[in-house]
Amino acid sequence: MTDPQVIGDRELDALKERYRFERERRVRPDGTGQYQSTDAEFGYYAADPYAGEVSEREPLRDIVDVAVVGGGFGGILAGARLRQQGVERVRIIEKGGDFGGTWYWNRYPGIHCDIESHVYLPMLDETGYVPEWKYAPGEEIRRHAVRISEKFDLYRDALLSTAVTSLTWDEASDKWIVATDRGDAFRATYVVTATGTLSEPKLPGIPGIETFQGHTFHTSRWDYAYTGGTPDGGLTGLANKRVGVVGTGATGIQAIPLLAEDAGHVYVFQRTPSSVDVRANRRTTAQDVAADDEGWARRRRDNFLRIVSGETVEEDLVADRWTSSAVLLEKLVGSFRRHGDPAAFEAAYELADAAKMNELRSRVEQCVTDPDTAEKLKPWYRYACKRPTFSDKYYPAFNRDNVTLVDTADTHGIERITPHGVVVGDTTYELDCLVFATGFSVGTSGVLSGKLPVHGRGGTQLLHAWAQRGPRTLHGFTSNGFPNLIQLGSLQNAASVNFTHVLDEQAVHAAALVAAAEARDAVIEPSRDAEDDWLATLAKGSPDHEWFHAECTPGYYNREGRGRPNGPNAYPHGAAAFHDLLARWREGPLDEVLRVKGAKEGTR
Repeated sequence: MTDPQVIGDRELDALKERYRFERERRVRPDGTGQYQSTDAEFGYYAADPYAGEVSEREPLRDIVDVAVVGGGFGGILAGARLRQQGVERVRIIEKGGDFGGTWYWNRYPGIHCDIESHVYLPMLDETGYVPEWKYAPGEEIRRHAVRISEKFDLYRDALLSTAVTSLTWDEASDKWIVATDRGDAFRATYVVTATGTLSEPKLPGIPGIETFQGHTFHTSRWDYAYTGGTPDGGLTGLANKRVGVVGTGATGIQAIPLLAEDAGHVYVFQRTPSSVDVRANRRTTAQDVAADDEGWARRRRDNFLRIVSGETVEEDLVADRWTSSAVLLEKLVGSFRRHGDPAAFEAAYELADAAKMNELRSRVEQCVTDPDTAEKLKPWYRYACKRPTFSDKYYPAFNRDNVTLVDTADTHGIERITPHGVVVGDTTYELDCLVFATGFSVGTSGVLSGKLPVHGRGGTQLLHAWAQRGPRTLHGFTSNGFPNLIQLGSLQNAASVNFTHVLDEQAVHAAALVAAAEARDAVIEPSRDAEDDWLATLAKGSPDHEWFHAECTPGYYNREGRGRPNGPNAYPHGAAAFHDLLARWREGPLDEVLRVKGAKEGTR
């Protein structure tokens, strides 16, 4: 293989050609239609295995100050920051049996976060907690979500094992009517939606999936009653079992090595290999991260955010594979500070990308002994085409006699499922257990998917209002015609690989808006002019990434090969700069977003 650090024009041309070839092997005509939701006949895949028996209760008809939809980190942080602003009645509504969101649902073997725990776990300064590992296991993260919820008394008014079914603005009372699947119809002065980007599990639409007679489940609802063990391993129930795993993304990368230790045989069905970089996880101490210094966690996470957002810093406090590859995230997150001449930047980017991917492909050869298996595990695409993954155990798992890699690229995925196994090409793989590590429908929260209808002033539904001209917001949080509604998420604001940091900054902003509205007896609702100005800000300097994602191997980043169109979807100058912008804006009069109660449009 070419030296990863010595790349000429001929090598770049050869790489591009190989990338095109490998992409075409995997593109499917049905695009995102190859997946299906866990609704209707597949609803059992999304059932809550952790909540136990849900207690009956009377439907609520009371009034709260703020209703927060979603009990993941976005909702928890919104609740905590509202508490800090002195808001008394904060009600979080969460369909899971406890707080945690993704980390409540995901408890599969080997689960860890791939962002350093000291920057990923929010409110470490406020709770006095110091993570035990550089990359925290899932249970440590879930416990921290509970820790924050307890510290800020978020359980008091919470509705768990409850899903919001509609939000309706009542103009007579200037309040939102919040309806749920348990008959609630209570009122809230403000609503914060924090339904997340990883909340709806998805399944592949493989013919025959409903006919499989063995045991099957989704990784976000891991069935330890069947497998035995814990997230740390010991899956003794799989001894002598033939286990198939569909999906080799971030979840499969972590679960497969532990499955390999205990199952009779593991068949890994792979359409596109992930890039798998060094993990190098280790236990850490308070001294390692200077946790005795006041404000240590904020400094560390700010440092990380600035690096992965393209900022220049004097010292890299985290120093891991994210920060060393930070320039390659420019095509991934949309919010990135670009430096210098655009043509020179793109040329340098292409060389850095090729060098990094050559390094990762060389790593496969170093770790996997069988040349044919190693070749199938090599990622032939650009770094930002698929979510980067990290593991020191994944590749060595394929050196075991009881692990078989089944490459499905030439058949564009699994062809069909039978009552007793999986068919790829001319081969049927008989299985006792089939595990779907196919992840979540990314970015399709309840509001944006239409599953949670939001009716604003005049009964206008939010998605209908956006249907003609696209989403319209101020800073990604508020929209004209939808008073006192604040949306957290990744729409028209700034994104980063450390999403909990982004969510915390959004929670601070949401709480500040509520506090300002209360102080002025006003309604939170941006003017149309403010929305127009914000859309113009997003469009100015917005990067052209459409060509890049059109050339990528299919995945959820590019709508399974359909591409990802440009648009005013993210602040184009980096997440750190966006947070600085919000902080400065909050120091002003806020006239763009606060309307005197009872005043018509245009009267602030």
